[in-house]
Amino acid sequence: MRIEPLLTDATVVEELGRRLRQTRLERNLAQQEIAEEAGVSVATIRNLEDGKRTQLVTLIRVLRALGLLSGLDRLVPERAPSPLEQLKRRGRERQRASSPRSPRS
Repeated sequence: MRIEPLLTDATVVEELGRRLRQTRLERNLAQQEIAEEAGVSVATIRNLEDGKRTQLVTLIRVLRALGLLSGLDRLVPERAPSPLEQLKRRGRERQRASSPRSPRS
């Protein structure tokens, strides 16, 4: 199923849970293994895979345990500086190191 804007929140959560379960099974990992790696209970993994509500930090831990955490960077990419901001920064780049200053008396 494709995640579309018209889907309900519950449907999106269920789909994410289904995808996480599918990924775990494709990697031949038990819920217990993922739970230990993520530092959560097996019941938490089961709830997540069943599409029940969970805390964001739990999702992050499970994504990390499955090696999928970098996917969040594509989901919400870091804002690149605008061309104007880049020009402003260029003027502030150091061109050379300064010599050590002598202590004042």
